[in-house]
Amino acid sequence: MPLEFWFDFASTYSYIAAMRIEALCGAKGVPLTWRPMQLGPIFALQGWKTSPFVLNPQRGAYMWRDMERLTAKFGLPWQRPSSFPRVATLAARVAAAYDGAPWLGDFVRASFAAAFGSDADLNDRSLVRSLLASLDLDAADVLDAASTPPRSTRLRANTERAIALGVFGAPTCTVDGELFWGEEALDDAIAWAETRSERSLSN
Repeated sequence: MPLEFWFDFASTYSYIAAMRIEALCGAKGVPLTWRPMQLGPIFALQGWKTSPFVLNPQRGAYMWRDMERLTAKFGLPWQRPSSFPRVATLAARVAAAYDGAPWLGDFVRASFAAAFGSDADLNDRSLVRSLLASLDLDAADVLDAASTPPRSTRLRANTERAIALGVFGAPTCTVDGELFWGEEALDDAIAWAETRSERSLSN
């Protein structure tokens, strides 16, 4: 049973999850689909104009310390971003535009590592171009295609579908309509996908 991984490049916990999920799914034979989205419209539906980590300073302070612990735990690069939440529409549009591309996982991880390991701006065209080039891709062609319909509309479509599924934050995994929210829920989501697959085969 496939697992859809819903994330926003501006989300700190999406960073932790995105760096781990492909290997975890691969180890269990669970098909993974990357689903970049934008949290802004989702937060707006909850009456928020920005991240809850900004709206609630205590929650924000906890998150920043938690990120220090988690990045150390998983051996991930970490540099607290100078701007948060930072707009990352360009990288997200590229990721959405190339759904299913064999290099998509590498691009997602490289983008997150740049954002939270080097305080890079994922809405900067030159930065995204360099990330694509590092994967031996024709960066100009990829960026042009991602900005042209119908590929350019996929990020909005993803966000609308996430809302329809009931996604309210990131990261979120969905398996056959079941939602698993948070980085700490990855193992449960993958186990659910395994169980659903076994039931499907038995039927």
